[in-house]
Amino acid sequence: MTHEYTTAATLAREIRAGEVSPVDVLDDLFAQIDAHDDAVNAFTYRREDDAYEAAREAERAVEEGRGLGPLHGVPVAIKDLDTPVEGAPMTCGSAPLADNVAEEDCLPVERLKDAGAIVVGMTNVPEFGHKGTTDNPLHGTTVTPFDTDRIAGGSSGGSAAALAAGMTPLAIGSDAGGSIRIPASACGIAGLMPSFGLVPFDARPDALEAHSPFTALGPMARSVEDVALMLDVLVGWDASDPFSVPAPEADYVGATRRGADSLSVGYSPDLGIFPMEDVVRDIVEEAVAELDAAGASVTPSEPAFGHDYETMLAAWEEGFKLLLSSLPEKVEQATGIDLWGEHRDELMDQFVAYIEEGLDQSAAEFKRADMVRTDVYDAVNDVLADNDVFVTATLATPPFDADIAGPTAVDGHPVDPYFGWPLTWVFNLTGHPVLSVPAGFTDDGLPVGLQIVGQRFDDETVLAAGAAIERIRPWDDHYPPAGIA
Repeated sequence: MTHEYTTAATLAREIRAGEVSPVDVLDDLFAQIDAHDDAVNAFTYRREDDAYEAAREAERAVEEGRGLGPLHGVPVAIKDLDTPVEGAPMTCGSAPLADNVAEEDCLPVERLKDAGAIVVGMTNVPEFGHKGTTDNPLHGTTVTPFDTDRIAGGSSGGSAAALAAGMTPLAIGSDAGGSIRIPASACGIAGLMPSFGLVPFDARPDALEAHSPFTALGPMARSVEDVALMLDVLVGWDASDPFSVPAPEADYVGATRRGADSLSVGYSPDLGIFPMEDVVRDIVEEAVAELDAAGASVTPSEPAFGHDYETMLAAWEEGFKLLLSSLPEKVEQATGIDLWGEHRDELMDQFVAYIEEGLDQSAAEFKRADMVRTDVYDAVNDVLADNDVFVTATLATPPFDADIAGPTAVDGHPVDPYFGWPLTWVFNLTGHPVLSVPAGFTDDGLPVGLQIVGQRFDDETVLAAGAAIERIRPWDDHYPPAGIA
């Protein structure tokens, strides 16, 4: 038996019991990378020597009966943005940073290693995570393993593609506008943007950057149980993050055992503001209908945002572009690399355009956007006052061709090609926990995701709802995906 699609929970249990060697697991995963990463392009760096050294040490620890962490010997892939790994390249998908190497682990990587996880490599991103698809001049384009002509999503596209392709059982992503959930949908896996502050984000040199838009680091996996297992390792207050909170008394893995009949679910496929392709609407509605039939109480619930799509998108973009506009100074302070002067011509055109627009913003515009954010926050809370969770589509369209920036129209309606098709950024205005899981698949075998939104710091119930959908409409029989089978 090989372990390309063995869950993290199973691997952890079998490794601790001495039934499986973590070295053998790495053999299988690196063989899978060798076989398929030329087609998928998930990894920017393979940490092979260090991973095998850690696996051999993990094996000795089992043999000697030492104390073992919850992820002992379990491989994990790390996003090449926001989450540095000591001694590994940290390029952020940007050519000027091609030779940049991280000097120390970030806090989430420290916690994963302390739990026994083994880092296998770094995964591809769009340049500094500036869009919802994954391509850059340094490392190329990452595609979904379900159809290697189509997008993997972004910005955690490499992490999602690696999971779907059986190259790792766990991966970490970051999410400022959907960067965990967009690729989760496009690659047919599960990805959680935790409640803002639940997982510490030790960003430097700007420790406050994560508040606008709300940005979170979070777990990605092929099963909801594995997402929960990884989340349990990542949560908890740390002084390095001024927004971090103490870990709540929660049993994330236990929550995945709860039945659907314990859930009240609000539902709006399109949030009342997004155009949507019929195939997406139909698949998401089928999943919700099956959740209702399994005993959940499902109620149509359209948030009263008080603003149209264009106004809300502009409010999110105010914060996102401002965040991007601060990057050249941060990069120069952290690495000595002059992005905006010496290397400006090497940057991607859209990334440059976003920086320029961010630099032109006024403080008054930023604070007006905060008032729109407040209305959105209140509207989501109003829906959740009557429901345990709120369900909507993740994307308005199935994964599209990888050689375009994005669709300019959805269901005949003009949209912004970069952020007019994800329904994800709405919740980066609010900081609620959101899990994307596969709702189903198109007739062509393309994955379609749905989002489950929960009350702040009730990530348990979000995971419970995701696991209920996984039991009702399991997706593990779609691995390995047709694009690499």
